[in-house]
Amino acid sequence: MEISASQVAQVILMGHELERAEVELRAFIEGMDEDEQAELTAIYWIGRGSFEPEDWDEAVDTARAEATTPTADYLLGSPHFADHLEAGAEALGLDIADEEEDLL
Repeated sequence: MEISASQVAQVILMGHELERAEVELRAFIEGMDEDEQAELTAIYWIGRGSFEPEDWDEAVDTARAEATTPTADYLLGSPHFADHLEAGAEALGLDIADEEEDLL
């Protein structure tokens, strides 16, 4: 996995504060490389229930193949994206609680 738990935690925290942090969140996601953005989308999909955690590789490959809009636009245009990222991270065993505390 290319994306770090810290990066996922930061997106989740900013996603919960979207009205105040949208510009910063967009810049943060756009600053990620292509692999990290695909993995972020895959985590979102797993949290949403579109893929199971054991289908990680397929989810990442699908995210790469279907990346027709910028990742930030796609995620921010999705209802409850931060909640889905949180659920996906948990399903994948990513420990983001400590990372979130460090960011607060």
